[in-house]
Amino acid sequence: MSCLRKRPKRSPSQELAFQENVRRVAQENGRRLGLEGDADLHFLLAGSKLIKVRSDTWKKNRFYKLEEDCKTLWHESHKLFRKHKTFSIDDINSVRKGRQSEGLTKYTDQSVEDQCFSIIFKGRKKNLDLMAPTSEDASRWVSALEKIIGNMRNLNYQQKSEHWIINCMRKADKNEDNKMTLKELKHFLRQINVDVDDTYAEELFNKCDKSRSGSLEGSEIKHFYDLLTHREEVDVIYAKYAQTGGQMSVPELQSFLLNEQRENASVDRALKLIEKYELDETAKQKQHMTKDGFLMYLNHEEGSVLNPAHRQVYQDMSQPLNHYYISSSHNTYLMEDQLKGPSSIEAYIRALMKSCRCVELDCWDGANGEPVIYHGYTFTSKVLFRDVIKAIKEYAFKTSEYPVILSLENHCSVEQQKLMAHHMISILGGALLVQPLEEAMPTNFPSPEALKGRFLIKGKRLNKLNAVFTGSPTLEEDSVSEEDEAADGEKENGQKAKAKKSKIKLAKELSNLVIYCKSVHFSGFEHAKDNQAFYEMSSLKESKAFNLADTAAIAFIHHNMDKLSRIYPAGSRTDSSNYNPVPMWNAGCQIVALNFQTPHKEMHLNQGRFLPNGFSGYVLKPEFQRGLSSQFDPNTLTNGPWLKKKTLHVMVISAQQLPKLNKDKNKSIVDPLVRVEIHGVSADMASKETHSIENNGFNPMWNENFQFDIQVPDLALVRFVVEDYDSTSQNDLVGQYCLPLTSMQNGYRHVPLLTKRGDVICSAGLFVHLMLLDA
Repeated sequence: MSCLRKRPKRSPSQELAFQENVRRVAQENGRRLGLEGDADLHFLLAGSKLIKVRSDTWKKNRFYKLEEDCKTLWHESHKLFRKHKTFSIDDINSVRKGRQSEGLTKYTDQSVEDQCFSIIFKGRKKNLDLMAPTSEDASRWVSALEKIIGNMRNLNYQQKSEHWIINCMRKADKNEDNKMTLKELKHFLRQINVDVDDTYAEELFNKCDKSRSGSLEGSEIKHFYDLLTHREEVDVIYAKYAQTGGQMSVPELQSFLLNEQRENASVDRALKLIEKYELDETAKQKQHMTKDGFLMYLNHEEGSVLNPAHRQVYQDMSQPLNHYYISSSHNTYLMEDQLKGPSSIEAYIRALMKSCRCVELDCWDGANGEPVIYHGYTFTSKVLFRDVIKAIKEYAFKTSEYPVILSLENHCSVEQQKLMAHHMISILGGALLVQPLEEAMPTNFPSPEALKGRFLIKGKRLNKLNAVFTGSPTLEEDSVSEEDEAADGEKENGQKAKAKKSKIKLAKELSNLVIYCKSVHFSGFEHAKDNQAFYEMSSLKESKAFNLADTAAIAFIHHNMDKLSRIYPAGSRTDSSNYNPVPMWNAGCQIVALNFQTPHKEMHLNQGRFLPNGFSGYVLKPEFQRGLSSQFDPNTLTNGPWLKKKTLHVMVISAQQLPKLNKDKNKSIVDPLVRVEIHGVSADMASKETHSIENNGFNPMWNENFQFDIQVPDLALVRFVVEDYDSTSQNDLVGQYCLPLTSMQNGYRHVPLLTKRGDVICSAGLFVHLMLLDA
């Protein structure tokens, strides 16, 4: 266990020893990442000069390299008093080859396309735009970074935890002598979110300082690490079943899987787990599982709260498009608020990479005859329509191969509409759906499966879809009513009526691109039933949609059985806040559009809803929201196939390595509490929380039991929330995780924790026991 870091002044012999140690630490960390002796890892460790691009005039040479922890990228900075010249691999969202960022597109020439790449960070940190001396160097940097990011993400929870702790130890070694004094030990404990009194710290130190040298080194540090990471709660579980010479035999492991994990486990399944997770070869030959192997199993995806089978597409994807919830974004172009925030192609890329399958484009006349996208009548910046379509083409199907709907809010003149149609046809090519898939006039939507890799346009259309088959002529252009959302937005923002017209001229070229998603005004469910074709859909403002869900839920659900509904946030939400999406899903609405740029509870629920089914952006609605005979009403529950009464027992046991919320302050140890929330039909809404634990974010333990009665499990979401308790102000969010109840595994499970923005907190997690039983 090494604690060494760089130090500024060394004698030649010290420098030699230092470099040897750096090499050894890098080798140790490379092995931990499964990259021992890897050429790409060596390339990053050696580092090279790159040009950092910030503007037309700011392009500077900087040296970049990977530090020996194999987790931190270091770069030189010419700023005086600049303390932080590093960033963690964990902070990187993705690496993009070429001029795939707004900065590089704006400030570099097309001739250097192959030399450019961007590092995209999680959260709000700005992209890092770089240019390598050659295209080979750029490719090497991109592939090497992608490899190390991929390997880091593929580490199991235990490996991530070990990597993190050892890294913290190295940072705590202030005098960089590869030893730990008592003072350094106390500093380290504060760093990992544990506030211990001096007596306990000294006791722990003396227990490990076998040599009585006044500092820990080598095996003593290893002993300290083992004491620190010892999981008492896992000992208790393991001891209950490990009755064969202190180890778990195949029948005992099978018994644990059957009784605790509620899995239909065979002897063969138990054997496979031993084969996969047991590290001790002697135990493996005896077909035994040691405690380390057991912990390894609990920390892998089989021991996770999310059913591993649901990580892939497991649902029937051959049903009509309107039978699915579709992950959908509102005002997709915005990075922040709706009054003066920046519009950006980056916002589209981020939404698409989160498997958003319906994006919105507010289109307005721009300079030089080129249409632009922005929030009309506001100070939000503008982005070229053409550039947005290029970005959508590039990123639409990287995370999910299922169809993407482009929801157009069209305010353009006929000439610029023609250009919009031209850009979509020329850029999206054969992926753009320009005619129905069927030979004759369809009566229902095609399926996500049939539409894989295709783009659908949602917007106004001059005639009925059957004109495609009858050959009846389309008017060159005609007036159609303004988009519903634009009209609603005008009233809410109190803008002058003359700023917009209630009718706009629609170009035939743009109209013809609208196939399965024709926008029409909503005039009530009866009117829709009698007059609307299946492909004619309405957009409803949240207040109207919530009112319908409250007063006419059954009619709303039946409307959504053969048509699509899009719900959008009220125009008064100028801060880009969101409404609660759950009641809208309960009413069977498919396109429940949210502001993806605003990371609050509503987006956590959205992420949870679309977490399973391979994170494809499509989730099949329950049968009772699809079958025409259904009388399901989420507000007044009656007997029916939706009523499957369950009791959910949750024991919140412990948490591991919660992050510090204010890393710069010594007094920032968290006082964590855990809240478990159920979101679903109104009868199922519930929330219960543990007591808070003072000054321990490293290994707090609660052992608290909760019980929830659930009526409609098919619509229920479970959300785990960890907060830092504060008696004088609002609690701060430490981490959260949300998933559908139907995708949750029973038994002893680890719950990963995500940041407010939905990114994984690498080393942190909750340990719980879950039991979903028939009531």
